[in-house]
Amino acid sequence: MSDIGNSNQISRRYLDSLLIETRYMDAVFPTTDFELYGKSFSSPIMTAALSHLDHFMFPGAADALAQGAKDANAVLWYGMADDEEIRRLSAIWPQMIEIIKPYADREKIYQKIEYAESCGLLAVGIDIDHPFGNDGSPDVVDGHEMAPLATKELTAICKASHLPVIVKGVLSLWDAERCLAAGAKGLVLSHHNNRIEYAVPPLMMLPQIARLTSGRAPLFVDCEIKTGMDAFKALALGAKGVCIGRPLMTAIKQSGAKGVTDYLVQANSELKKAMAYTGCGDLGKMDASIIHQL
Repeated sequence: MSDIGNSNQISRRYLDSLLIETRYMDAVFPTTDFELYGKSFSSPIMTAALSHLDHFMFPGAADALAQGAKDANAVLWYGMADDEEIRRLSAIWPQMIEIIKPYADREKIYQKIEYAESCGLLAVGIDIDHPFGNDGSPDVVDGHEMAPLATKELTAICKASHLPVIVKGVLSLWDAERCLAAGAKGLVLSHHNNRIEYAVPPLMMLPQIARLTSGRAPLFVDCEIKTGMDAFKALALGAKGVCIGRPLMTAIKQSGAKGVTDYLVQANSELKKAMAYTGCGDLGKMDASIIHQL
């Protein structure tokens, strides 16, 4: 398949086109202390919602991701998994957000949310960008058919859950408006690893969506976030937190849980450096005017 229109490459180029200005006068040593849904963490840099790690990598890979996030005191996001895996990962580190697919059997969504509540997870999410296959027909994942969500369905899901419900796959004001109206407690700006070609980069849409939400719900970003500098750019433009995915898979292959922890800690050090050099003393003092496009 041609790389023309590859959304990952487009996002990477956009990230690299964003430059920072330095601000040294009256700067302070920065802190990245981070609070989300009433819990405290060491950094706004989190794991992405990876799925099927034990299948695609090796047995124990998912546990390594959870243990690595715990040791870094970072939020653990995780994707499609059966109940046993969710229970196992939450026993390692309950500060976890499970992203649930848009099952055509809506009852399955409710069942998975109820199970997540029983595991004491931090939050749950719905993957709105996964209803369609490559030809626009219903996608089928692990034998389960998917279907697009209506705003009224999302509203019912948000009302039914005792946990904050996050919507993943938002890349437009259209979706952001409807998800906020439905009661979503967070939005993940993402094109789901090139799910559709020529997708607008998440950071390109971030300032507009941040103005729309105006602090009503935290915004998160994934897709091509690899370093602390990438994280800094997203945070400066209005994100509450960022998610790192594929680099952590490499870290797991190389060093297991320690690899995950080391990668997250290093990325946070890079974030602190960027904050120090731009006069951002804490996450509440991020300033979008620092960012300039080449």
